[in-house]
Amino acid sequence: MRLKILPKLSSDVPVSQLDRVLQQGITTLDLQVEDAARAAMLQYLGLLERWNKAYNLTSIKDPLQMVSYHLLDSLSIGPHLQGRSFIDVGTGAGLPGIPLAVTHPNKSFSLLDSNGKRIRFLFQIKSALQLANVKEMQARVEQYIPEECYDGVISRAFASLADMIGGCAHLLPSGGCFYAMKGRYPDKELSELPKGYKVEQAIELVVPTLDQQRYLIIIKKP
Repeated sequence: MRLKILPKLSSDVPVSQLDRVLQQGITTLDLQVEDAARAAMLQYLGLLERWNKAYNLTSIKDPLQMVSYHLLDSLSIGPHLQGRSFIDVGTGAGLPGIPLAVTHPNKSFSLLDSNGKRIRFLFQIKSALQLANVKEMQARVEQYIPEECYDGVISRAFASLADMIGGCAHLLPSGGCFYAMKGRYPDKELSELPKGYKVEQAIELVVPTLDQQRYLIIIKKP
């Protein structure tokens, strides 16, 4: 993975400090991430900060918080992904899809969003980071019909598990999995799952430097 020089952050936080926090978080998560992949994520962070001023891609402005809320939060679900092809639905600024694509080059990630500005940003990220395993697509999920079904549907921002299943079931084959990233444990949502859908795993995630609850809910399509 060849990288351009890291863009200078407009904040006063040195890139070396961000790199140190990112590396410490990766170590705490017990992940194996190459130096080039870590550099790519910092490059992504710099471009996100720059584009955010015009495109309003994230409400988080502090780069140190971006490391925790965006990069480490995304990386925390990587060990739980089963399969090779995934679609990140409602990807927004490419989260969690971009960090996962950087650290899992042997898996493919389709990034789906209905907002054209976000898709233009993602195209720039894919080009700058030379991510051959990323495809960005502008569409509403209900209207998007893939050529082949995915092994997994990932979402960080769906309103409810029932909505995620209702809007995305056509993207998975029987046996494919939904990976829903949640804050608090979604008791009520779990009680409202469509008939036949059951939780495979409910994993409490501990994201370094992020003092908030995080869960990954894995649901298999019958």
